[in-house]
Amino acid sequence: MTADSLEQFDVPEILSIIFHPRRDSSAPDPQRDIEIQVEEGVSLGGRIHVCSPDAPLILFFHGNGEIASDYNDVAPVYNQLGINFLVIDFRGYGSSGGSPTLSNLVSDARKVYDSLPRLLKERELAPSRIFVMGRSLGSASAIEIASHAGDRIQGLIIESGFAYGQRLIASLGGPKMSAGEDGKVGTAALAKMPNIKVPTLILHGEADFIIPVDDAHALHEHSGASAKRLVTIPAAGHNDLLFTGQAQYFRAIAELIAQ
Repeated sequence: MTADSLEQFDVPEILSIIFHPRRDSSAPDPQRDIEIQVEEGVSLGGRIHVCSPDAPLILFFHGNGEIASDYNDVAPVYNQLGINFLVIDFRGYGSSGGSPTLSNLVSDARKVYDSLPRLLKERELAPSRIFVMGRSLGSASAIEIASHAGDRIQGLIIESGFAYGQRLIASLGGPKMSAGEDGKVGTAALAKMPNIKVPTLILHGEADFIIPVDDAHALHEHSGASAKRLVTIPAAGHNDLLFTGQAQYFRAIAELIAQ
């Protein structure tokens, strides 16, 4: 599904349900703050947390109500595991310019990935391996990159990701759409999964009432990876997955990175 085919769904009644941008009011961090231009006059902000120049890197896309600096307290855990952690903000979020839409959610993901070599060179980083990860709405960005990059990345991690866009929008109070429109609004995640062959880890809470756990099962079933793993965490919901099952969550990520 291309960005152009999503433009028809970039309408206020859908975008207001999907996106909840907020600005970053915290102090700038020149050592960690990054900027990636995605079109003339529009750049995305983000924050990189480095433990070692040659450590594996996770390129991370957050959820629809989060910003990069929200992960300041989580990033050290990744660093302790020997992982560099780069969080990217969507348009209109954090320090990013522009306004978020479904079409630029997809197109920007590719541009971020394609800009990664330049960014890493500027930071004098040479990660041994690169993984892409997306949480909730950010899963659409991560899946897009994985389908675009192929074996240039070493793995995909999906946390609380969605497979059925129509059901998600309806559960959030948005307009109902036809079954044919569902895949387009959902950025066709299920259609992309069979083409993704790199090792894939899917994390989901069994008590997630925003994106039910059967979305995770569908993503796992449709994955084309021979090395794929689904980890569901009992009693975890949509927004407390990491904290409810922290040990299981990070153990699974560490095992994927190490394999």
